Amino acid sequence: MVEGKFGTLINCIDGRTQLPAISWIKEKYSLDYVDNITEPGPDKLVSEGKIELLKPKIDISIKLHGSNLVVVSGHHGCAGNPISKEEHLSQIRKSIDVIKSLKMPVEVIGIWINEEWEIEPVTE
Repeated sequence: MVEGKFGTLINCIDGRTQLPAISWIKEKYSLDYVDNITEPGPDKLVSEGKIELLKPKIDISIKLHGSNLVVVSGHHGCAGNPISKEEHLSQIRKSIDVIKSLKMPVEVIGIWINEEWEIEPVTE
């Protein structure tokens, strides 16, 4: 196990989302590091249950880095998942359920990254 407190972020590949999400998660959860798993339109991918490629990466973060938090995100202006905010929020909520169904020993939350690149927590 490595030193420091880790969380896990399933985020879009869009570089505009990286720093706002990481900074918010580190501050909100008092973390030292955030492991990033990036895919275009991750909220769509996870909400549709297409998690087989992500699960081994999440496992590494949890088992080898000791992460006790998994965050799934969606964002304004997503090229990989160009849908309305309401549809993103629905997908983020469903993604939370999909990740929770894996029965990992972690807290699972969702975030929306708005047009100002600010974080809005998403609840189930």
